[in-house]
Amino acid sequence: MFAIIDIETCGGKFTHKHGRITEICVLIHDGLTVIDKFTTLINPECHISNFYSNLTNITNEMVVDAPKFHEVAKKIIEMTEGCVFVAHNVGFDYNFVKDEFASLGYKYKRETLCTVRLSRKLIPGRISYSLGHLCASLGIEIIGRHRAEGDAVATAELFDLLLRLKNADPQYKNKGVVELMTRRIDNIKKYILNKLPEECGVYYFLNKEGGIIYIGKSVNMYNRALSHFNSDEKKGKKMLNDLMNVDFVETGNELIALLLEAEEIKKHKPLYNRARKADVFTHSIDWFKDKRGIINFKLVPYEEAENALLSFTTYATARERLESWIEEKTLCLQYCSLTPDGSLCFNHQIKKCNGICAGEEEIEDYNKRAHEILNEFIFENPDFAIIDKGREPTEQSIVLIEKGQYVGFGYFNADEQYTSPEELKGMVKRATYYPDANDLVRSWLAKGRRRKIVF
Repeated sequence: MFAIIDIETCGGKFTHKHGRITEICVLIHDGLTVIDKFTTLINPECHISNFYSNLTNITNEMVVDAPKFHEVAKKIIEMTEGCVFVAHNVGFDYNFVKDEFASLGYKYKRETLCTVRLSRKLIPGRISYSLGHLCASLGIEIIGRHRAEGDAVATAELFDLLLRLKNADPQYKNKGVVELMTRRIDNIKKYILNKLPEECGVYYFLNKEGGIIYIGKSVNMYNRALSHFNSDEKKGKKMLNDLMNVDFVETGNELIALLLEAEEIKKHKPLYNRARKADVFTHSIDWFKDKRGIINFKLVPYEEAENALLSFTTYATARERLESWIEEKTLCLQYCSLTPDGSLCFNHQIKKCNGICAGEEEIEDYNKRAHEILNEFIFENPDFAIIDKGREPTEQSIVLIEKGQYVGFGYFNADEQYTSPEELKGMVKRATYYPDANDLVRSWLAKGRRRKIVF
């Protein structure tokens, strides 16, 4: 069964204020002929501009007493249940209808078929495949152009013609019309999207051997995966050619998804991931206070760090970060261990150091600027837990920080009472520590979306 659909809108894309459906026509086709029809104007609950009124001849006055989309939504669902959604340039009509349903909190999903693509395959070589030009060249009269029923009826006649051409062609006659238009990537897309929920978590793209080729995270894994298929990026298209399956882990909230994704990328090193693959940290920027109470920064090998502020995978990136702090905060080269102790730093000579190394700046003033860096990268408390929502309503999550480092995450029953930190810590699954996990936690805390418990 096929649902041949045409819509008229007051915008080029769905928005509540400027782009809604103003008319819809649904024709149910059984593969031989149209057997049912539903047509109605729709009150878009927004203003129809002169441009769209002139295009469709649908005015604001015409839709005042028309039903709103939510009042016909059930009818559309029932009529199109089990049908292939057919339209001329189906991406536009289907996505608009899907977005209208999404605004109601309903996930509308139908298999789609585009008569533009089908026409290109069965009637090649045409100058234009727009509905108006194609129908005119084929002798199909459109009664009511740019009105939902007129365009839908014309699309149905075109669809009938395309079915006849398919059945008369020895190359295609034994294939179903949907199968004819289905590419491998379309089958994979449908399979992947049917498996992924619209939930927060981490997803794993797999090749035909079951190897992980990409790891991603999102607050809505379905929508994020869909964006991969809609991407024009060259590397993304290459990944889709290798894609055969998907696996996923629901996390319940974005922070755990961020942390799990970062750890899993380091563990599996998927071919198509770019960021966070490095798992060997070579250098750190350490910090300490000297005998005079001056805050010092020092670039050291990672394993020698005693009070690491940040860690890096190369010396060059660590040096670049330290130099950026020197410039931004007017730090002294001597107190960044880039000039021998007791000597005046070169930056003081070119007036880029305020003279802490020459006794010309108060320690308090210098430390105030250095503290701005510490405040950005040091947790306010070294031992705490972040409590957030879990994977279901009766569950909460915990992300644990101990001694200033990310430890791991876990889940616990929100209805049960836990009286000691040890009980909560017992819910945590220990993770492999990588310094960049602290960056993720800090960024999350900066958003202010959490409940924090200090131990």
